[in-house]
Amino acid sequence: MAGLSSNWKKLQAKIKEESTSKPESSPKPSLKRKSAAPPASLPPKKAKKVGETTTKQPVSAKRPRPTPKRQMGGVQSTKIEDGPSNVPSTSLALWAEDNDVSAEALAEAYGLGTKNNSMMSASEKDKINSGLIEGIEIGKYIAIDCEMVGVGPGGHESVLARVSVVDFHGRQVYDSYVKPREKVTNWRTAVSGISPKSMRFAREFEEVQQDVDKLLRGRILIGHDIKHDLDALILSHPAREIRDTAKYPAFRKYGNGRKPALRLLAQQILSVEIQDGAHSSIEDARVTMLLFRKHKPGFDVDHANRFAPTAAGGGTKGSKPKKKRNA
Repeated sequence: MAGLSSNWKKLQAKIKEESTSKPESSPKPSLKRKSAAPPASLPPKKAKKVGETTTKQPVSAKRPRPTPKRQMGGVQSTKIEDGPSNVPSTSLALWAEDNDVSAEALAEAYGLGTKNNSMMSASEKDKINSGLIEGIEIGKYIAIDCEMVGVGPGGHESVLARVSVVDFHGRQVYDSYVKPREKVTNWRTAVSGISPKSMRFAREFEEVQQDVDKLLRGRILIGHDIKHDLDALILSHPAREIRDTAKYPAFRKYGNGRKPALRLLAQQILSVEIQDGAHSSIEDARVTMLLFRKHKPGFDVDHANRFAPTAAGGGTKGSKPKKKRNA
């Protein structure tokens, strides 16, 4: 804990150094450009002033040029302001790597993806039913969400039909349709978004279960009413390594003391509309992660209160497949 806190202090100091140094260097080139332009145009202006054309030329020469520069500068300045304040420089990223500061710590320090809910834009790159996405360093935190279909009489019993996982940055890590192991009596398409067509390239339950089990091991799991998702996957995960947005005390007020719906939390906290029609498990997982990240300090305090540090050896053991209930 001492090492982490010292690294965090160093990170904050490093960010302050870069934030104070960049504003001083960025205006200088712009000032040079503005001062460089007038000398080239001043000689002809002075020569033409004798002919009493001073009123026309300053209007045509001086005014049009500054206005586009201000507009361009205005647009660029907003992007530049977002850039240095929200995106770590390459030097800081290298420094963080050398000092064992994780990419997640950098993202948390800079609020990457949380400002204006920009993390939600990652949905444009979602790849449905693509399985495990290669080439992503997943990190310590993942969020999961599942979609169910109905089986049994009346289709009231739920079984897994799709599972999605995103990382701390909201990037898709895993998505797959799952072949139900029982006859589906209610596809719940209007809500689940699942249809018989979805099963054409669906993976077997055992394959998906193994994939998700590997992703869970050694990581902190974020979810909304996560018990139902783990039950559907017939998996378990250590309670101390779970952050459940449905059980977070500060969110209870949105559900009048009960477990608040994810859609309601998205509306009230993120000002984002979800589940307007068929659900998307990737979108729901991403919203869950965003809710956790925006209130991470509170989650950390709540977790510390519920799981006081004990003797060493209480690390994450990973998830374990449960025994099949029905033979």
